[in-house]
Amino acid sequence: MEGLNILPMGEEHIKAIAALERECFSTPWSEGTLRAQLGRPSSVFFAACLDGEVVGYLGMERVLDEGYIDNVAVFPAHRRKGVASALLGALIAYGEKEGMAFLTLEVRPSNQGARALYEAHGFQQVGERKNFYQNPVENALLLTRYLDE
Repeated sequence: MEGLNILPMGEEHIKAIAALERECFSTPWSEGTLRAQLGRPSSVFFAACLDGEVVGYLGMERVLDEGYIDNVAVFPAHRRKGVASALLGALIAYGEKEGMAFLTLEVRPSNQGARALYEAHGFQQVGERKNFYQNPVENALLLTRYLDE
């Protein structure tokens, strides 16, 4: 997508990302929670900006050489345009550069679009978490992308 930049999340992105959280998730992260990630060495967060405007973001917690993806979100007007794919690509490149073993995440079985995106980036189902999600209650599929293969 022309004009799309993937940047480390900064203070200037917090308000827009918090608005995106409220639009996309039933239990959104607050500005304070997002801001707390800025100073944590284990947090890896990227903002997708189109002509200076936040259109999506991705956040991950790093534990040694393991990456646990917290959230991937794109504003509805910018979905299916390659934003989430660019974010995942940036995270995978980061993980490979840093010598990480894998990236993993949970996804609702009913979220066919997200599942297809993750599978296109090499994530494979490795497990399931019962009743992981609320509003509505739903299991989670555990997907992992191994980086050291």
